[in-house]
Amino acid sequence: MTELPSARPTGWFQVAWSADLGDGEVKALHYFGTELVAFRGNDCHVRVLDAHCRHLGAHLGHGGCVVGDDIQCPFHGWRWNGEGRNTHIPYHDKPNRVRRVRAWPVTERNESIYIWHDSEGRPPSWEVPDAFPALGDHIARVDYFPLTEQARSRHAGVHVHPQVIAENAVDPWHFRFVHHTPHAPVVLRETVQGARWQSKVGFGRRWSDGVDRAEDTSNTIEILWSGIGLSFNGEVTADGIRVIAICPTPVDDTTTDIFATYWIDKDNGRYDERLAQAKLALPDDIAIWEHQKYMDPPGLAPSEAAGFRRLRTWATRFYPETAPADPNSAAAPV
Repeated sequence: MTELPSARPTGWFQVAWSADLGDGEVKALHYFGTELVAFRGNDCHVRVLDAHCRHLGAHLGHGGCVVGDDIQCPFHGWRWNGEGRNTHIPYHDKPNRVRRVRAWPVTERNESIYIWHDSEGRPPSWEVPDAFPALGDHIARVDYFPLTEQARSRHAGVHVHPQVIAENAVDPWHFRFVHHTPHAPVVLRETVQGARWQSKVGFGRRWSDGVDRAEDTSNTIEILWSGIGLSFNGEVTADGIRVIAICPTPVDDTTTDIFATYWIDKDNGRYDERLAQAKLALPDDIAIWEHQKYMDPPGLAPSEAAGFRRLRTWATRFYPETAPADPNSAAAPV
């Protein structure tokens, strides 16, 4: 069997950065095979709806405008609130209380905008993590440069499934051949709690014994996956500390947009140089993923088998055909 899992997984997925939506702005989106519209109301909150007005089907993301905290259709001026309810028809004394536009749960955090997707229409069963404290005190206590436009990269229409990207968390051997590191890193710690997968890997000879020394973060990456849509890496290198978010969001059944975000610590300066360095790795991975064929079961070497099998078992909780009632439950398979 070499078929990929469902391209409609359950979880939180990034659809934009906070900077993409100013006050009163509207943005057309397309994810999970669905036309969407995002808008920021005058109360500064972001809403995401299915894109088409339930009156005569105009696309709210093309010509629609924000009125108060609602979005107004460009065709006949019908207004819809963040719950998808019609609030105003300009040529009628009452709104239409029957028709509704599907509203998507939204979280704005980590300077990013995320939506919750679930094929069964279930509400969110976990929260988007606050990335910096979730990666550890050594990451959270650092000051970072403001997030510039250059530090936000969207790689559109990549032929890769989000799970394939998540499998990098258990694949230390690819660093030597894809990223040309002198040695493969060592997985020092790996914990799974519900929808969260977290690990620590160490680079270089100081970690050759494979022993995790909790107080030692030099030459390490703290990796956090929240479902298979959100990942955050806290990297401590000789040049300083950086946080990198790699968030894959399915566009349709065959392609994924990858949102890459880079935060660089202030203490070590040289922002442009270090940002450029941080952005080198992902394009190398994408070049592999674009042409990769999913193998199930894969032919694994003994040193990598346990990690891959555990991650793939964990990932089954997010797919409609294999998901438990609550994907965040500790009782779900690991």
